[in-house]
Amino acid sequence: MHPLARPDQSVTGEHWRVTVLTPRLLRLEWSDAGVFEDRATQVVWHRDLPPARFTVTPLGEGIRLETDALRLDYDGRPFSSAGLTVRQHSTQGHHTVWHYGDPEPVLRPTRGNMGGTTRTLDEVDGALELGTGVVSALGWATLDDAASLALDEDGWPTPRLGDADLYFFGHGHDGAGAVRDLYAITGPQPLLPRWAFGNWWSRYHPYSASEYTALMDRFASEGMPFSVAVIDMDWHWVELADGHGSGWTGFSWNTDLFPAPDAFLTGLHERGLKVSLNLHPADGVRSFEDAYPALARRLGRDPESQEVIEFAVADPAFMAAYFDTVLHPLEDAGVDFWWLDWQQGTSSALPGLDPLWLLNHAHYLDSAREGKRPITFSRYAGPGSHRYPVGFSGDTVTSWDSLDFQPYFTATAANIGYGWWSHDIGGHMFGTRDDEMVARWFQLGTFSPINRLHSTASPFMGKEPWMFGIEARTVMTEALRLRHRLVPYLYTMNEVAHRTGTPLVRPLYHADPREETVFSSLNTFLFGSELLVAPATTPRDRRTLRTATTAWLPEGTWVDFFDGTPYSGGRFVTLHRTLEQYPVLAKAGAIVPLVDGEDLNVANPAALTIRVFAGADGAFTLYEDDDAAEPVAARTTLTWDQASGTFVIAPVQGDASVVPHPRTWTLEVVGIARAEVDSYGSTYDAASGTLRVELGAVEPSLGASVRLTAPPTRFVPDADARLFALITQLQVGYPDKHALWAFLSQNPDPARRVAGLAALPIAEDIKPVIAEVLLARL
Repeated sequence: MHPLARPDQSVTGEHWRVTVLTPRLLRLEWSDAGVFEDRATQVVWHRDLPPARFTVTPLGEGIRLETDALRLDYDGRPFSSAGLTVRQHSTQGHHTVWHYGDPEPVLRPTRGNMGGTTRTLDEVDGALELGTGVVSALGWATLDDAASLALDEDGWPTPRLGDADLYFFGHGHDGAGAVRDLYAITGPQPLLPRWAFGNWWSRYHPYSASEYTALMDRFASEGMPFSVAVIDMDWHWVELADGHGSGWTGFSWNTDLFPAPDAFLTGLHERGLKVSLNLHPADGVRSFEDAYPALARRLGRDPESQEVIEFAVADPAFMAAYFDTVLHPLEDAGVDFWWLDWQQGTSSALPGLDPLWLLNHAHYLDSAREGKRPITFSRYAGPGSHRYPVGFSGDTVTSWDSLDFQPYFTATAANIGYGWWSHDIGGHMFGTRDDEMVARWFQLGTFSPINRLHSTASPFMGKEPWMFGIEARTVMTEALRLRHRLVPYLYTMNEVAHRTGTPLVRPLYHADPREETVFSSLNTFLFGSELLVAPATTPRDRRTLRTATTAWLPEGTWVDFFDGTPYSGGRFVTLHRTLEQYPVLAKAGAIVPLVDGEDLNVANPAALTIRVFAGADGAFTLYEDDDAAEPVAARTTLTWDQASGTFVIAPVQGDASVVPHPRTWTLEVVGIARAEVDSYGSTYDAASGTLRVELGAVEPSLGASVRLTAPPTRFVPDADARLFALITQLQVGYPDKHALWAFLSQNPDPARRVAGLAALPIAEDIKPVIAEVLLARL
């Protein structure tokens, strides 16, 4: 922590202080006693930032302070709407002038604050109100830190000084810049372990050890990869004798279900799985627990008393003993991290302390012991919670409305820096069985920060793909497999998020801040640096067999990730997709590394496929490391030169020992007309415009280069072939099919097709699906 701001960056009066943290970020403090808080707080850890240029001019009893971006006028009196205002030099309009106390409504869509996130989605069916973030359509946002406790020299929360403590973000429409400034004062998103980016299995169900390992073996035999095994509360005793209270809290293995816990954990590790156990610790440690005698002695109590040891979260001595005596022995036996499911309120013995915040803070720091890369799994506890990944959003209702809300909810969390949400993919409880909906949820999970399947205690609500119809099961399996293939890309974005302050999933308006994105494309999100996702969250039309998703595409060319269809940007598009398709687009020049072959574990892969989306120059630096807390890392820069059709794998920079030897490479260039290369074997798929080149083994220290025999030309999909296949699938009358095909056959000119389609006497729901094919590149 570096909480003390540079003295020359503050202007101080008897009761007030203004600190310039960046040209667009100000700290505004008022203290009746004339004392100010210089310690770190629960939210803000860093104020010692690089100097920002500003000027100060006396203004009556107050000041006028100007940075390169802002002008603050302050009357020197207790903060008020009339006496404290901030204007932005580059953002015009009366709504963009901030007055102290101005409301920041979060609506959908909104002309106010664009929203942050919330503590939980428990029992939510659809949308709910979000807290504020630091990104706003008004161009300004505030972060109120007055209720945040200070941290003492040991990092323990303690009452704070001062009265008002407000951070003003005046970033105009630069949402990404506002989030970077938030990270500057709160700390970055940490690096997650690589295994966190695979698929997580979780289900509220009283598994036995044999049942659980048999399930993991079936997943493997059916080609469904998983990297994390989350075991809900039935791992511990839940049926308790009278006098012991609730069975929700527990710290001792249920040996009826798990007679040999150590062997069970070892077996899961041998299957390549990390293990998390659920904790509801609020009821304390009771006398039946295995760790009770040792904990009682550690705390100076008589183990024979059998008195409940209350969960004293605000007591440092208790917390240290709790970790050392209760949790560490379980970790030593093989528990990799904890699912901290705190649902017991926001009060504690320390006034103002939410137990959830301290549990997240302590669990995360403790998980780094012995040189491990830290991780915890818990609920959101307010701004600054991004430092304690991964988030658990709670028990949503199984409905299309819940599915439709989750993309917006996930992306908007980036506005408060919270980048690593984990949802109950497929829905948790209540709701209705709908195979199509759950399959769509699996597809969203593939393109979510963390992909964790979960469901409530019901024999009918499991998310095992074989519980669903063959169509949905196939889609679910492919979604799980694609998630593991994406791990090289996801892990690189993990490092980018940590280093640059760019969350993996973020709203489209972070990159393209215009009204079309702020007001009309709130479900569309960016997935890393290369991809755009327009999630399918509504049922398909029974006649076209497609769902429709409308999204704004930024300027440039965008290419369907799966079938190579090119779309011109700078406009709205409506994407129609069958259940086996999903609306994911790559910008021209995008480079996406994927695991190649059937080895879908989460280690640095021995075989890579690099998918290049032609149409513009591109560059991508693949990041790999040894997954340590202080990682040994290697970076491999991949480039595509559009003019010459040259792809280059640069020599590895850093420590090549983390790169598998040998490693084979395959190149897929998407979006080009038929092409060939010399020296390497290649094949061409005319349907998607994809050239596949087998490079074989590449020495990391040397790299490799592939050049097309001629400069690439643009891929033009065979519109008639696509239209014929589409019309064949339509669940409509044959007269409509014949009329439509006759019209298209008689009018080969694209412009005539577009002009005549609207008036064609066929069913209206068919026309938009045809129009997408006709208008994709126009």
